[in-house]
Amino acid sequence: MDIRNIAIIAHVDHGKTTLVDKLLQQSGAFRENQAVAERAMDSNDIERERGITILAKCTSVEWKGTRINIVDTPGHADFGGEVERILSMVDGVCLLVDAAEGPMPQTKFVTSKALALGLKPIVVLNKVDKPAADPENALNEVFDLFANLGATDEQLDFPHVYASGIGGWADLELDGPRKDLSALFDLIVKHVEPPKQIARQGESFQMLATTLSADPFLGRLLTGRVEAGTLKVGDPLKALSRDGERLEQFRCTKILAFRGLSQQPIDEAVAGDIVTVAGMAKATVADTLCALDIDTALPSQPIDPPTISVTFGINDSPLAGKDGTKVQSRVIRDRLMKEAEVNVAIKVEDTPGGEAFVVSGRGELQMGVLIENMRREGFELSISRPRVIFREENGERLEPIEEVIVDVDDEYSGVVIEKLTGNRKGDLVEMRPAGHGKTRIVAHVPSRGLIGYQGEFMTDTRGNGVLNRIFHSWAPYKGTITGRRQGVLISMESGVSVAFGLWGLEDRGKLFIGAQEQVYVGMIIGEHSRENDLEVNPMRAKKLTNMRASGSDEAVRLTPPVRMSLEEAIAYINDDELVEVTPKIVRLRKRYLDPNERKRQARAAE
Repeated sequence: MDIRNIAIIAHVDHGKTTLVDKLLQQSGAFRENQAVAERAMDSNDIERERGITILAKCTSVEWKGTRINIVDTPGHADFGGEVERILSMVDGVCLLVDAAEGPMPQTKFVTSKALALGLKPIVVLNKVDKPAADPENALNEVFDLFANLGATDEQLDFPHVYASGIGGWADLELDGPRKDLSALFDLIVKHVEPPKQIARQGESFQMLATTLSADPFLGRLLTGRVEAGTLKVGDPLKALSRDGERLEQFRCTKILAFRGLSQQPIDEAVAGDIVTVAGMAKATVADTLCALDIDTALPSQPIDPPTISVTFGINDSPLAGKDGTKVQSRVIRDRLMKEAEVNVAIKVEDTPGGEAFVVSGRGELQMGVLIENMRREGFELSISRPRVIFREENGERLEPIEEVIVDVDDEYSGVVIEKLTGNRKGDLVEMRPAGHGKTRIVAHVPSRGLIGYQGEFMTDTRGNGVLNRIFHSWAPYKGTITGRRQGVLISMESGVSVAFGLWGLEDRGKLFIGAQEQVYVGMIIGEHSRENDLEVNPMRAKKLTNMRASGSDEAVRLTPPVRMSLEEAIAYINDDELVEVTPKIVRLRKRYLDPNERKRQARAAE
């Protein structure tokens, strides 16, 4: 059968996964009476809850005698490690662009990777049926983006279609019949070249592993595109590292191919097809699986380095071990090492004490998803404030700069520009009207200045602003950036909070807890209205007397407390604070420091 391998790339929430749903339905991958969940490719619980794609996944459809292998990629740059690996498996990309918003930061990130690999793009102007859609302007912006990214003349001569993913139609003309996706199917078959590997059928087997998974019955599974030769079940293979070092020799026990949403066993894998292989014990992502007579590893795509690091430690608070079942540092280390093996964008290092681990990654969202997965598995953790990773080049200290694109109501543009270019040391690049009473602001801001800014941004824009960010470049260190200005309210007692005690603290600032909640000494229970930290007693009860008065015995009414999400809590804390994460609750607390550590930090601050 004729084969086409294509990846669908786009910015977050531009409709990739919804479009894949319709491609599967209209190609006959589902039975007519088959129950299929919305956004079927988002199989992870967190993906469904947040509405974003985190893990790259493969599927395949058949169209007029051609098998089209489709890869659904994450749209967020924090999960770019998935994208960089997966693009090496395909021969073309289908770029989705929202006809109202145009190309966005993550569009630029993924597209630059695809163009650098020489892949030919097909542009799908999605959501053209939205009231605010301007497909012609979006098309011009895509062309300008390709030109700025150094696209070749052949790549600039890209075909495009007008589509509605949720409506399930795509047409070559804006005023087309709007019936189905046949125009997009035909364009993929015509425009995307067949895999060049097909011509290497007679050579020895070679495959570059791009994703790793596990099965309780089959064990370790590696997925990739067959670069040369054929593979049959039972064939002997060996695994080579990126450096060409021999890792192991094994026998292929199973070959799985993507058919719709499921994987089905096949007897033979051919060059150019995307398959999953079982039987290995050590081989992992970026390793080469090959025949025994091959001694050279396939080149693997380099992965961009991490930009932030977070310290994962054991939960040593007084309430440790009450919610979770996995609390030992050994168990936490094993879990982090397992994650680093699967996710090449994450690096894990041990600290001298052995009870904490420095995890480096792409961004706060990537760290938040990892922590959320671990807490659902029963782990208890202490998480530090994210720290930016610096570089040294020619004796100069460099820091990562991010490009920030903000769409905000006109009346709030001033405060956003002031916050980004003031204390956060950003540079304003562009400011222009975006239509419908909105302004688009583009700025280059140090990554340090954006840690913890999301919550402040939503407050400043009354929840109406949209902020997107992506790594831009390395630049000389821009000096000190002030962190959170407000102090915190710290509990000076351990026990259960009392409504009367909290009622007396409401004038001091915002509270993070309600009545009848467990607290302990050093736990942060609220934000102080001033810049200094304040120790308070949330368990102060009302004194009882024999005297009664009509005004003093009214029921206490508390303002609902502020409940932070995991990412908000991690971004909120300062360097001397920690986030305590358990399967049931997220708490903030002060870091317990021994006197020597306090002196060291004081000297560093001076």
